Amino acid sequence: MKHLIIYAHPIDGSLNNHFKQIVKDTLLQNGQEVIVRDLYQLNFNPVLSYDDINGQRRGIVDQDVKREQDYIIWADAITFIYPIWWTGMPAIMKGYIDRVFSYGFAYRYDAGVQKGLLTGKSAYIINSHGKSMMEYQETGMDKALQLTSDNGIYSYCGLEIKRHFFFDRADRADDHTVNAWGSQLRQVYLENELAV
Repeated sequence: MKHLIIYAHPIDGSLNNHFKQIVKDTLLQNGQEVIVRDLYQLNFNPVLSYDDINGQRRGIVDQDVKREQDYIIWADAITFIYPIWWTGMPAIMKGYIDRVFSYGFAYRYDAGVQKGLLTGKSAYIINSHGKSMMEYQETGMDKALQLTSDNGIYSYCGLEIKRHFFFDRADRADDHTVNAWGSQLRQVYLENELAV
């Protein structure tokens, strides 16, 4: 299978980079095709411009956007890896969604009814955050995050979400916890993607 990893974290030694490497290695070691799009390394322009908006409705996108859309078309499965900052995704990831998941490519409206266009592709979302899951649950932030990203973006565009990971208290995680998270990631990919 063909796996696309869309990754957003500016620090090479980050926990998110560790997650990216685990997913990539697990897939490659099991004979899968993998492409990684590191948005910071690519210096991806996240700013949705007037020209972007004006062109999207007519199916016209810039070359940098077209390149990313071609990778998405290529993929059978897409993994999104990014931290939760200020209760949301990093600006570069949000800008990627704004520009790449454009009207006519990721979704459209037929007679006023919304239709996701990325059907047939599976998605995994891997997030780290500083607060505990208990704090997120007490405030409803866990549900808010799933509503705004899972329902509002990924499912909206037709992706089948296989798993959304929330790794909490990530800034205080010890080696044992990080290793357990890595084992969990490997297991989920082995069970869901490599068994097909």
